[in-house]
Amino acid sequence: MLESSDDLLALLNTPMPYGKYKGRLLADLPGHYLNWFAREGFPSGRLGQLLALAHELDHNGLKSLLDPLRPHRP
Repeated sequence: MLESSDDLLALLNTPMPYGKYKGRLLADLPGHYLNWFAREGFPSGRLGQLLALAHELDHNGLKSLLDPLRPHRP
């Protein structure tokens, strides 16, 4: 599923384009929302791939792997 570290960075830089969480970064989507996509089906294309990755990280308790990649804010 993970093709490159670019996928992890994309989770931190790609906002959700629609829906209840429009504008929220994919990495910050709540688990219940990602679970809904997993049950109902991820969208096609790059967005679906990234949402599936976000779901895998959340479901397996691995979201902390993204922390070192997050931009530091003063």
